[in-house]
Amino acid sequence: MQILDGKLVSQATKDELRLNVGQLRTEGKKIPHLAAVLVGNNGASETYVASKVKTCEEIGFKSTLIRLDDDISEFKLLNVIAELNADPDIDGILVQLPLPKHISDEEVINAIDPSKDVDGFHPVSVGKLVQGLPSFISATPHGIMLMLEHYKIDTKGKHAVVIGRSNIVGRPMSILLSANTNPGNCTVTLCHSQTKNLKELCLQADIIVAALGKPEFLTADMVKEGAIVIDVGITRVADAAKKSGYSIKGDVDFANVAPKCSYITPVPGGVGPMTIAALMKNTYAACAAKN
Repeated sequence: MQILDGKLVSQATKDELRLNVGQLRTEGKKIPHLAAVLVGNNGASETYVASKVKTCEEIGFKSTLIRLDDDISEFKLLNVIAELNADPDIDGILVQLPLPKHISDEEVINAIDPSKDVDGFHPVSVGKLVQGLPSFISATPHGIMLMLEHYKIDTKGKHAVVIGRSNIVGRPMSILLSANTNPGNCTVTLCHSQTKNLKELCLQADIIVAALGKPEFLTADMVKEGAIVIDVGITRVADAAKKSGYSIKGDVDFANVAPKCSYITPVPGGVGPMTIAALMKNTYAACAAKN
């Protein structure tokens, strides 16, 4: 069993980007600039955005953090996005989700200029992904593909089961794994809450991507020997033994599943760091298109 170390692969990706940014500076070219929009003060969102801003600093990107009150109107938020769209120095726009209930995620995502959609959520980005055209790929699936590539995992002809059908992870992951690429060329089964024979399907899988947000959902009796398991889940679970009062759990029962696997991602330290690395790669690509 080998651990797929997201911290290690993320650092390698960031090191490469730092070198590339240094080269841009030497040549007097534009430096990537990411604008992050944070609405309200959701604790998890604060943490994610702070991590993204810190990573920008680490690799030499410019970053702008725009903080807005949680009672801002949808109209005013759309105006902020319009200004960022029009700013030639901004390469990537990231609006941290979830948004307050009175604001439509869909309206906000659709308002972002597709050439600055480094989250890969815009319908234009998703459409290009489906067609196999160059596009911004949703950061978590992109990060997983970068990890598979780094570890030179052979996916060709393998049966992959993706548990979870969200537009942010499950659906794009199924498209990427089935694409005629390397990594890719899998036969993919996309499962969800209504899948009746989930255990049987998982037992057939060479690769399992668990992305449903249920702590320790994937148990050892659902995984065959030698499978590759990618755990996308990250949930705080009450834990009196911890000083913080909680533990971080993935969607996989790691302790019991890991011994059966050929490769597995830990939580934390697996997919999470790769998500931010992939976002930075998208931002660099958006800037490179201008350079």
